[in-house]
Amino acid sequence: MTPVGQYLLQWEQQQMDAQLVDVFGFHAVQLGWAELDALRSNRMPHRWLALTHATGNWQANAALVTDSVALPFSDASLDLVVLPHTLELSRDPHATLREVERVLVPEGRVVICGFNPASLWGLRRQVALGLPKRHEMIGLWRLRDWLQLLSFEVTSQHMGSYRPALKSLRWLQRMAWMDAAGSRWWPIFGASYCVVATKRVRGMRLLEPVWKRPSSRAARAVTTASKGMK
Repeated sequence: MTPVGQYLLQWEQQQMDAQLVDVFGFHAVQLGWAELDALRSNRMPHRWLALTHATGNWQANAALVTDSVALPFSDASLDLVVLPHTLELSRDPHATLREVERVLVPEGRVVICGFNPASLWGLRRQVALGLPKRHEMIGLWRLRDWLQLLSFEVTSQHMGSYRPALKSLRWLQRMAWMDAAGSRWWPIFGASYCVVATKRVRGMRLLEPVWKRPSSRAARAVTTASKGMK
């Protein structure tokens, strides 16, 4: 992997470790980019890596190879889906998001990483570095609109990777100061973003566990005791 690829991977791995450690449920899927171990901090008992294609060592590491617009999961069967740059590589990103909405349970979460076209990486074509073309990048606000149309609520978003996409490791390290400066002075121009969204279902009401609700017997006991003290 190139130095700039390692730089991007490090930032996105930190985001995944922080965002997914407290996401609970039973079934989680990472769709794409095997180099990123997105689910390593998550504690769900069933976690899979699914790839849209298998090349080199990826086939040995993957649990399954699938099409992102036709996921092999039942409706409302997954609690978490992670899409690390999956939409940018999909032949139909809208269909991929619709599939994610279909397979997620109500209140399930999707975590999406993507490249920001309004960044140093997006302002010029980075073909030599293996980055997608600018028109293939999906802007943050465009993504938020797509999610809203599918009844997702964005619960958090983060941007990072403010250094230029340089081939030289030496020069990339010299630009380290740009990460702190960028997050403070021009946060919307990070090269990469991480968005967490929750699937909302209209008319659905989540019930609290019984152990969280005070029992009617306890309520009557308190009322009786209060009357006796008057």
